[in-house]
Amino acid sequence: MKRERPSVDQWLREAKAAPGAAGCGMYLVHSGTVRETARARVRRGEEGTAPVSGMLFSYDAEKVEQAIAAARELPGIGYVRVWLNEGELKLGDDIMLVLIGGDIRPHVIDALQSLVGTIKNECVCERELYEPGQG
Repeated sequence: MKRERPSVDQWLREAKAAPGAAGCGMYLVHSGTVRETARARVRRGEEGTAPVSGMLFSYDAEKVEQAIAAARELPGIGYVRVWLNEGELKLGDDIMLVLIGGDIRPHVIDALQSLVGTIKNECVCERELYEPGQG
């Protein structure tokens, strides 16, 4: 069942009020959404792929929690928060939000890339949907 997207502004207010916030000089947000271009075309350059009409999305909550715990242990990271949607999503629907706070830009960028990569590669199941007769 599709979940309601939280407020990034509220997340940032909470992050800046959290213990250890004084050590965070940078916050980055990843906001993933369902796009029309199929993964096969974007990732592998496969021409002729049909446009995506939506996505079935689910995740393994235990694996996500492990990924979050690992991200919190990365150098300079002081804050991590993740929200994942689920169910049948349409074009433009939010898939995930990830907020990372840390001491310096390189640490925060590396942590965001690592955590989003882990979530996408190890924790979620995404199945692209196509219009009938496509894909």
